[in-house]
This record gives sequence, structure tokens and C-alpha cells, in this order.
Amino acid sequence: MSLPKRNPRLLSLEHLKDLIRNDEVDTVVIAFTDMQGRLQGKRLHASYFVDVVVDQGAEGCNYLLGVDVDMNTVDGYAMTSWEKGYGDMEFVLDYDTIRWLPHLPKTVLVQCDLVLADHVAVEPAPRTILKKQLARAAELGYVALAGTELEFIVFDDTYESAWNAGYRGLTPSNQYNVDYSILGTTRVEPLLRDIRNSMHAAGMVVEGAKGECNLGQHEIGFLYDEALVTADNHSVYKTSAKEIAALHGKALTFMAKFDQREGNSCHIHLSLRGADGDVVFWKDGRRTPLYDHFVAGVLATMQEFTLFYAPNVNSYKRFADGSFAPTAVAWGLDNRTCAVRLVGHGPSARMENRLPGGDVNPYLALAAMLAGGLHGIEHELELEDEQVGNAYTSDKPKVPRTLRAARDAFTTSEVARSVFGDEVVDHYTNMADVELASFDSAVTDWELRRGFERM
Repeated sequence: MSLPKRNPRLLSLEHLKDLIRNDEVDTVVIAFTDMQGRLQGKRLHASYFVDVVVDQGAEGCNYLLGVDVDMNTVDGYAMTSWEKGYGDMEFVLDYDTIRWLPHLPKTVLVQCDLVLADHVAVEPAPRTILKKQLARAAELGYVALAGTELEFIVFDDTYESAWNAGYRGLTPSNQYNVDYSILGTTRVEPLLRDIRNSMHAAGMVVEGAKGECNLGQHEIGFLYDEALVTADNHSVYKTSAKEIAALHGKALTFMAKFDQREGNSCHIHLSLRGADGDVVFWKDGRRTPLYDHFVAGVLATMQEFTLFYAPNVNSYKRFADGSFAPTAVAWGLDNRTCAVRLVGHGPSARMENRLPGGDVNPYLALAAMLAGGLHGIEHELELEDEQVGNAYTSDKPKVPRTLRAARDAFTTSEVARSVFGDEVVDHYTNMADVELASFDSAVTDWELRRGFERM
């Protein structure tokens, strides 16, 4: 076996320079993925990028890793505050990530790592967190391969009109369940086709699109790759899909639970290979002990690491019995009622983590899966018996049902502090605290409907 090769549709720095000299590129986006999983950065004029940034670099304010969803500066972060003056971070361009953004004229994107003025890595940066776990795997002789499956809901409203409507009364692009429906996906095919073809041109391997259960819900699948590449692609795709939808006069959402129907999941598939590409999860027609130890570690840490799988208040609305979103910390062979499903055999043997929703930060979720799995390998954890039948009605431990419960499990986890470090654990504990404080102070539509007149 061999490991995936760099996609030939990605660009080299020298190729990009030629494109700029020939006036085929006039805009270079440099961006990193923030705590909330969003691309943040700058649009640079191409000539300035070549003449200045390639040699001298670029910076951005470190408050970008210390804000809430609304970009408000908030208290509690050790690395960034008013007291510390909100200094800069350096954008370290990863030239292996140069890609076209074909839905935007003459535009390419370069993804970045973040370092401080002394060139020390910014520990809480999601890409840094994942790279550290990948380095741990490499020290043990393994490479992680991963794929993410993002679902979204499409609406025939623009983002602006949806905002003005308070996100109520929107018109989904399908009015009935279109799971696997060819007719249903045809109705949205102009948008789906544009996203698929744009992401292909942007250096991803697109598998296909299918309808899902909620009204207007769809999924576009991509081929697995090395874990860091998959996380990079995930971030670019998620942003690009929203941008392309806007160009079509539509809006789409990846939020975990938009309404009372099915939520948006992001099932994550993960396996290890040897450094030379050898299959290590399967041998002689069966799972290897290494595979079992890895899965046992993911299960053993799942409750403590749920904050990295379900980072928002809304994330926990997905976890409902009989919803295809898990409630039990259990594993099964091709069993979709479990949090972990084992699928494939031979080179395709892999685990599927069904906990994350569409709002997940891929770097953090993959880092958590790797950290848990490597913990299982290093301690040779024994894999419990598989769950046969309905995990929803089993006596297995339950997934945390609120952000507060997940926050408490994460911040007190000895394993989390050992594998991620105190700085990372404290940083993301504070992120949860900020979200909880904001939610606790909000007056919801539910409260208004129940209490305005009748209480």
C-alpha cells in the first residue's frame, strides 16, 4: 500500500508566481482556521504577496484566538487580553496548501500556521493542536488517514434575508425528505454541481452528492487523505460552500441542529497506516490488537473529549434517541446506533466517529480522536465487547448532554491535560465558559412563546 499523494491540482509557489506574473492571479487569500472552525485572514494583492509577503511574512492580531462567534473580545484567555495589549501573531504560510478558489475571480488561497513574535507556535491554534498529535503518531511509526462527512441544509433565501427574518420562516430548497433521492438532488443540482466542480478545481477529490433526511438537507462527500490535508480541505470546503451558495442567491447552514427534524452530522472516519503506508489495523482477515487498542482509547476518552467533538450549545440538541446521532458511548460493527462504528476490512478498515455535528472544528476533532486512540495504544487498553442491537436502549455510558457537562469533563480530565497541555485545556475551557455565559443571558423564542402572555 502507499499513502495518498499531494493533489496535482494544488499549486506550487513557483507556479503561483508565474500565474501572478502572467496576470492570471490578482488576489491571494492567506488564512488560518480559528477556534470556531472559520477561515480568518487577509486578502492580499498578488504583487504585494510576491514582492513582500513571501520574504517578510504577514501578521494578524492575536485576539483572533480570543473572541466569541460575534468577534467580541472576551476575558479569560491567557494568551490575549487588554492587559497584554493584544499583540500580533505571525502567519506562517504553508506552501503545500496553495489552491485555486475558482468561484472567485483570479483568486488563490494559502493556509497558515500561527507563531508568536519569538517564533514559538501558538499552542491553542487548532492546526497546531492537530499537528502535535500527528507528531505523536509519527514518533510511534504511524500516519493518520481521515475523511469527514459534512451535512448541510440549503434554503432558497439569501443570507441577508435570512438574517433580517431572524432565521425564521425560511424556505428549504426541498419540501420533503430527499434521502438518496435523485429527483430531490436534481432540484438543487445547479448549486451542488457548482460546489463539487469548484472543490475539484481547488484540489480536492470529490466523491459525490446525496440527499439527506431533513428538508433541503444534502451532503457532498470527499475522498479520505492524510489527516492534516483532510482538515485543511474541510475548512476550505465549508467556507467555499457558503460563498458559492450566496452566489446562487441561496443560503446553507452547517449548524448541528437547525430545527426539530434531523440535525447536520459530520461523521469522521479515521485509520492508521505505517509510515510506509502498510495496513496496521487489519491482518490475516481480522482486526489487529493495535486497531482494538486504538478504538478502546477513543471510547475511553470520548466523554472527556466531547468538547472537541461538540463545541457549541446547539451541538447537544442533536443527541437524541432514534435520531442517527449517538447517545451511547459504545462501538459496533456497522451499527449506526453507536457512537463508534467499525466499517471496512483490509486496507479500508477504519473507525467512524458519529458524535461530531456539522459545526465541528475538524482539527480539534481529529486531534481528539488521535489523542484518545494513541492513549489506547500506549496503555494497551482492552476493547470491550461490541454493542449488538440498539445502543440507544443499552446500559452503556452516555454522551454528555450539555455543553456545561462536556466542559466540566474536559477541564478536569487528566488525560486531556497530559496529551494537549494545560494551556490548550484552559483556553478551550474558557471558550466554553464564554458560550455558556452568553447563552445563559439570552432570552429565547421558546421563553417568549411560553411566557409573554400566559405567565
